[in-house]
Amino acid sequence: MPSGGEESPTSMSTSDVGQKGDNSTVRDKYGKDYYQRIGKKGGTTLKEKRGSDYYRTIAQKGGHANVSKYGADHFSEMGKKGGNSTKERQDPEFYKRIGKLGGIAKRQKKAD
Repeated sequence: MPSGGEESPTSMSTSDVGQKGDNSTVRDKYGKDYYQRIGKKGGTTLKEKRGSDYYRTIAQKGGHANVSKYGADHFSEMGKKGGNSTKERQDPEFYKRIGKLGGIAKRQKKAD
């Protein structure tokens, strides 16, 4: 049990991880973007090892879990909120413009 001003490991956010100590040694030795670079290498290696279907599968599992947790109505409501927010931020001609672009994209895709 932590005492005084100590935090328990469960109370740390993901942004706090690795920030408690002085990580300047690693930064000085390998550069500011070291963790970003090794993370990217790990992701690339995993993609090469398992293929892109792996990511599709885990995304589907996550999507199904969210539908189970929140229900389909939740996503319908979120879509409406997003659409209304976009409508408020954009000019009245926005949907007309993007609608035409969608039609062009479909025609181009068929031509390929």
